Amino acid sequence: MTSFGTGRANGGISILHAAGLGKGCSVGLQLETQVSLVEGPAFVPQDEHRVLDSVLAVWGEFGYPTPDGTGWRVETEVPVGQGLKSSAALACAAARALNEASWTGLSDPQIVDIAVAAQRRSGCTITGSMDDAWAAISPGWKLVDPEQASHDSILLEGDIETGLSVLVALRGPRNGRVEPEAFANQSKLFERALASLSSGSIFAAMSANGMAVAAATGDDEALRICNSTIARGAISAGVTGSGPAIAIICYEQHADSLAEFVRESGMEVIAAAFTQSRVQSEEASRWE
Repeated sequence: MTSFGTGRANGGISILHAAGLGKGCSVGLQLETQVSLVEGPAFVPQDEHRVLDSVLAVWGEFGYPTPDGTGWRVETEVPVGQGLKSSAALACAAARALNEASWTGLSDPQIVDIAVAAQRRSGCTITGSMDDAWAAISPGWKLVDPEQASHDSILLEGDIETGLSVLVALRGPRNGRVEPEAFANQSKLFERALASLSSGSIFAAMSANGMAVAAATGDDEALRICNSTIARGAISAGVTGSGPAIAIICYEQHADSLAEFVRESGMEVIAAAFTQSRVQSEEASRWE
């Protein structure tokens, strides 16, 4: 099958859900989605919100050349519908594939704008997921204002320290509809998360955000699981996105025992790592 262009992007986890206070923060994980623009139509079963169709429509609306007679091929490591930014990864990877195929030379902010517009068009997000899109294509964390254009959206940013493990506890399909009003009702907890984030305490922010999301969605079981993992050595744990997956951050020496606890609790677990900048990767390799 002929490929005209390929794009890659990553899944991620939440530090601050944008539905709480109108500002969001996510960070990327080394769970990759690869999208190729190919000859002829192709059915993509994991795209239930038709994000790819929305990317193509937005691409044309932005004035870029629209290819004819093409379809998509998708390979992904990101579980769908778990709060792991699968839609943002898909949208960004598709926009990058179009960018490569069309030789348009778009910048990262332009890719983010296309991905956000496509996700809003498809109805798969209640916030626009701009923080998720940034996490999908760049390392580190970024606190963003989703009401701004991407190049003006970043309020704060920073790197994640190396030597940490990320465990993702998968808890089955999402139950029920996510109501934006319920997030607004947890503003005090979201404000605590934002205050921690603003002072550089990223993982305290993540735990507070996870408590807020659990309260907003009525997910008492998530709170129990998070508290249990922290008691067993995790640095931080919290619901990611709107759930139901739980992200657990720990030092590498605690990863195996925490993963075993998650499995014994009846959940599937994915071991991952944060995406890193080139400088971080070089520094880490020197210590291996």
